[in-house]
Amino acid sequence: MTKDMLSKRKEVGAIGEKLAADYLKKRGYKIIQRNYRCREGEIDIIAQKGEFLVFVEVRTKKNTAFGTPEESVTLSKREKLISLADAYLQTLRNQPSSWRIDVVAVELTPDNRVSRLEHIENAIS
Repeated sequence: MTKDMLSKRKEVGAIGEKLAADYLKKRGYKIIQRNYRCREGEIDIIAQKGEFLVFVEVRTKKNTAFGTPEESVTLSKREKLISLADAYLQTLRNQPSSWRIDVVAVELTPDNRVSRLEHIENAIS
């Protein structure tokens, strides 16, 4: 992958994360943190909705020839997300009684407009 391709991929990912955060806010989620990084990796969005702490994986694609955004969450990615959520929970003094991992799938047109945005609650358990 060239440096330019990697840059475009990061840009598409950032657009998707912003769209996902805006979408969640409009639906009553309180965004606690974006792009939380630790040794295990990164959590795109950490939010609160009611008594739930919600870890959100955002998958964004412009081209679905190789599958939809949500289909790109592989078994190893699911396991990594659970491990990331656990690592974050270990940093909290008062752990929430309930938490879950959601996926927000974003498909963009060639000019970066949303053609589809789907929020899958409790996508990984």
